[in-house]
Amino acid sequence: MLLEGKNAIVTGGSQGIGAAAALELAAEGANVCLTYRRHAEEADEYVRKICEMGRKAIAVKCDIAVYAEAENVVKQALEAFGRIDILVNNAGMNWDAVSWKMTEEQWDRVLEVNLKGYFNFTRNVAPLFKEQQYGKIVNITSINGMRGKFGQSNYSASKAGIIGYTKAVARELGAFNVNVNAVAPGLIETAMLRDSSNREKVVEMAMGEIVLKRLGQPEELASVIAFLASEKARHITGEVIRVDGGQYI
Repeated sequence: MLLEGKNAIVTGGSQGIGAAAALELAAEGANVCLTYRRHAEEADEYVRKICEMGRKAIAVKCDIAVYAEAENVVKQALEAFGRIDILVNNAGMNWDAVSWKMTEEQWDRVLEVNLKGYFNFTRNVAPLFKEQQYGKIVNITSINGMRGKFGQSNYSASKAGIIGYTKAVARELGAFNVNVNAVAPGLIETAMLRDSSNREKVVEMAMGEIVLKRLGQPEELASVIAFLASEKARHITGEVIRVDGGQYI
């Protein structure tokens, strides 16, 4: 197993990519603290599944945009596991509108969650990683942070910010044996997409771009996340790896 004895925090771990990542990290040997904001029952179910694998797991309610709540998650993970080795910054949101109709609230909330939320958790684990001379940070961005997307100026800006943040923190922490990378998904088949009112239109547009002619699955992101969190990726840092079926090409 790639992550035997390691301890991880996965934000937004109660559904979608985060849940798949939490399960994959556990399958590779890691104990997992996952965060959730609304989906308490789902979070508890994933904790149960991870414990059935023989790992330790906890779920902590958290609005990642609030620094004190992120600080509390790290504190609880330390109390449960004694040490943190891996941070997967995954939790995020979108609140779409064209730029000339977007409200200040829409802009602020998406940037607070998607960008400041990543800072909040990274700021709390970075001193730990620096002191122990070891750590892995994997940030989930998006191909729309690399190219922009109509109607998503706030989301695209936040995801582009994550890419710059990843590269800067990789430079800062590299001397302390800490790897910091990002994964940029294309359109992934998640509950959020399945429940979307305009799913058919979104999928049709994406399928016109995706070279492999199928939607990505959360598990396909999770395997890349686990790789980047492992020693097999020990000489990779500051990178953005697209997992998009060729959608960006």
